[in-house]
Amino acid sequence: MLYIMEQALRFALTVALVGIAAHFLGEALPRRWFDASRFPYRAFAFERNGRFYEALGIRRWKGLLPDKSRFAPGAYKKSIRAGQQTSAHMERLLQETCVAELIHWLLLLLCPVLLLTMEGAAAVVMTVLYGLSNIPFIMIQRYNRPRLAAFHARILGAPAAAAAAA
Repeated sequence: MLYIMEQALRFALTVALVGIAAHFLGEALPRRWFDASRFPYRAFAFERNGRFYEALGIRRWKGLLPDKSRFAPGAYKKSIRAGQQTSAHMERLLQETCVAELIHWLLLLLCPVLLLTMEGAAAVVMTVLYGLSNIPFIMIQRYNRPRLAAFHARILGAPAAAAAAA
C-alpha cells in the first residue's frame, strides 16, 4: 500500500510541477506568434468548422471540464460579455485558443516524463491517462476557434469572411 501511495505522490507532484510550468509558459508566449487563420490553428476540412466535434457530443461535456482562466490570477478571461465584443477582444480570444491548444499539445507530447518519476505498470497507465486527458482540451479549442472567428468577422462587418468561417 505504501508503494502505491508513493507512486501516486510522485505522479501528483510531477503533474503539478509540469502544470505550473505550462501555465507560466503559456502566459509568457507573445500573442503575436499566434494566428488562428494559419496552420496549425486553422480548421481542417474534416472538422467542418466544429460540426465534427458536435457529432462527438462536445456541447454536452465541454462545460464540465475546468477552465484555467476562471481561477488562475492574471489569466485572460475567456468570456464574451456586453461591451467586450470588440475586434481587439475577439482577436485576443482567438489567440488565447491557439495558445491553449499549443500548451495542451506540449503537455501531451511531454507526458513520457512521468515515466521517469514512477515505476512499473502504474507508470505506464498513469502516463497514458495523463496524456489522453489533454485531448478534450485540444478539442474544445479547435471547436471554439471557428465559431469565434465567425463572430469576429461579423463584428468587423465582413460578410464574406463570416461566411467562409461558418
